[in-house]
Amino acid sequence: MYTTAVTLQNPKQLGLSRLALREPTADQIVVRVTHSGISTGTEKLFWTGEMPPFPGMGYPLVPGYEAAGEVVDAPSASTLNIGDRVFVPGANCYEGAFGLFGGASSLLVTDPDRAIKIDAGLGAEGALLALAATARHAIAGPRNTVPDLIVGHGVLGRLLARLTIACGAPAPTVWEIDPTRRTGAEEYDVIAPDADPRRDYQAIYDASGSAAVLGDLIGRIAKGGEIVLAGFYAEPISFAFPPAFMKEARLRVAAEWTPDDLSATRGLIEAGALSLAGLITHRAQAADASDAYETAFTDPACLKMILDWEGHA
Repeated sequence: MYTTAVTLQNPKQLGLSRLALREPTADQIVVRVTHSGISTGTEKLFWTGEMPPFPGMGYPLVPGYEAAGEVVDAPSASTLNIGDRVFVPGANCYEGAFGLFGGASSLLVTDPDRAIKIDAGLGAEGALLALAATARHAIAGPRNTVPDLIVGHGVLGRLLARLTIACGAPAPTVWEIDPTRRTGAEEYDVIAPDADPRRDYQAIYDASGSAAVLGDLIGRIAKGGEIVLAGFYAEPISFAFPPAFMKEARLRVAAEWTPDDLSATRGLIEAGALSLAGLITHRAQAADASDAYETAFTDPACLKMILDWEGHA
């Protein structure tokens, strides 16, 4: 069995490759991918070569952890059936390439518990489920406080804001330094950081991935306030101790989603409490993957790029 997959041979050397798939075991499923998303966080670090050492990392690799498609083969004992629309957070199923995270491919072989059934009506937005679940995990994490300030109005920042409102909390303020990204807010305000005089935030969620912003954020919390690092940071995190000491600052790192987060997020979407609308700004055919990845990583107007795999085998 073969698949067409996005392959990073080396940093900034990306294209489509025909790869052999490992033979499915008796209890695995095969998914034909229709849409996959491009992450401007972790995948960009693989693309630039700046990703710190990571388990399972190496080149050539198949990136991507945002894939939606249709089950085309499933064991009789599986809870999933042929024809089911599913989200798959990638798969390590390739001969001759690392599957980190392995979702940018026309076919995937995976364990059924790695896939989650979704509404077929979501279409390309189904590929956003992992990012929405990551936002939900940050907010629903241990000893959490919902954000009253979110830093960054990319897709993750928008999802954090939407989830905050969905859980019944007051609308957060969102900071965004790029004027072109201050549009698209729903029931919350997006402002430039230097236009905000507040210094009494209880919980600040950073979705920018910039380690340099931490010092400023410490000065913006109330005494005993919390800063949540919800992005992915390639550089070491550091800050001046005296301001943090004076504020008795708390720092929390939000890890990736769990299966419970996926299920809970799917429930919010199906109930109409969480919308994924307006987050996909760019789409491209999988055949144009090289240009699509560069656009996703270099064009500030690109919030989320989706690759369309229909027609690829």
